[in-house]
Amino acid sequence: METYKALSTRYALSDILYRRCGKSGVMLPKISLGFWQNFGADASYDNCRAIARMAFDNGVTHFDLANNYGPPPGFAEEMVGRMLKDDFATHRDELLVATKAGYDMWQGPYGSWGSRKHLMASINQSLERLGLEYIDIFYIHRYDPVTPLNETLQALVDIVRAGKALYIGISRWPLEALKYANAFLREQGVPPLIFQGRLNLLDRAVLEEGILDYCAEHGIGFISFSALAQGLLTTRYLSGIPDDSRMSRDGSLKAEKLTPELVDYLNNLNGIAAERGESLVSMSLAWILAQRGVTSVLVGARTPQQFKESLECLNSSFLQSDSLPLYGHKVFP
Repeated sequence: METYKALSTRYALSDILYRRCGKSGVMLPKISLGFWQNFGADASYDNCRAIARMAFDNGVTHFDLANNYGPPPGFAEEMVGRMLKDDFATHRDELLVATKAGYDMWQGPYGSWGSRKHLMASINQSLERLGLEYIDIFYIHRYDPVTPLNETLQALVDIVRAGKALYIGISRWPLEALKYANAFLREQGVPPLIFQGRLNLLDRAVLEEGILDYCAEHGIGFISFSALAQGLLTTRYLSGIPDDSRMSRDGSLKAEKLTPELVDYLNNLNGIAAERGESLVSMSLAWILAQRGVTSVLVGARTPQQFKESLECLNSSFLQSDSLPLYGHKVFP
């Protein structure tokens, strides 16, 4: 393969519109590249590599992974590890790489959840798959209702102190657990950098539960996953289920979710986007970025062009004001 010479070494911060992550020194691009879907063993390496290169050349310096992304689990990290070697070896310090632990990875009682045993083993495995000496952001991927919070949180602190991660993130924890984690981690001198939660025009639980407000008030960044509701907030499902869609396969997006009421709502949103002179994708992403406290939005893609189209949201009128007055915007019921 040809030698990759990234264009991103010449981009300016203003070109991609970075945002500060909470009250830290970290700046994240408003759009980040997520590897949750589309980077498994059945995907073309050359296509995935092209997506990552195109994103990076457009200033997207944040790659988000988890130990269980694939399928099979671990494959996405292996693929990105190969990309880091093939394309980004000389650009490591320009990249912010995140991964997570907490979902099922291997058999037996230690292959999942939030025990010290799982977290310590998992980060070592992730570092090996990625070929890295450290992870920039290491997340606890989900709330463990059984393991004592102090055990999970102390393991995260020790991972940072051991130099295996620079920052800690929390993903999909309830508000009260997040409050406890914030207090504990700050007392240990390792404040949480960022919270990752689902936020989109079809799921606003983090708004309703007060998680986004809490993050904004306590200097914790927020990054949204499933920003396009696994493709629902695109034009692919406006007339039903396409044969080649994710919903047509037996995956995480179930066909029963696409009710007639949802189809009507999606078409209504698409009409609003058209009136605004935007695509449904662009409007949906811009709406998230317009919410108070949101730092970045994770976007996955099946092709480089698909990801590039997502970047068009940065031109949305939703994002023309630094004061972000569109919090909870009522255009969308």
